[in-house]
Amino acid sequence: MINFSTKLNKIKREKIVLKVNIHCQKCKRDVLKAVTKLTGINQVTVDGEKGTLTVVGDVDPVLLTETVRKSGKVAEIMSVGPPKPPEPKSLVKKPLPPWCYDCQLVPVSYVPYDSGPCSIL
Repeated sequence: MINFSTKLNKIKREKIVLKVNIHCQKCKRDVLKAVTKLTGINQVTVDGEKGTLTVVGDVDPVLLTETVRKSGKVAEIMSVGPPKPPEPKSLVKKPLPPWCYDCQLVPVSYVPYDSGPCSIL
């Protein structure tokens, strides 16, 4: 009997960076189309200037490289490791201005309460 649970426990969420020759939008589209067919991917980023493909998820790096190569691109594994934890967002908020241009255009009139009887009736 094969125990699949031990095999599944070995796969961890990893950040895989591949060096891929990306020269145009078509190259980028072809690589993304090939990679997104795999299961277990949480995030895919393609940087055309650096020529890198970054994948975060439960994917085998060798399978990922083979998939990119089948799409017709040359791919090399640059790094494999745990993804960086998300950076904590600062809680300091920029205060909003007291009013905007649209708010200044709204006419506001003030009628004192002691001005006498109601003119509507």
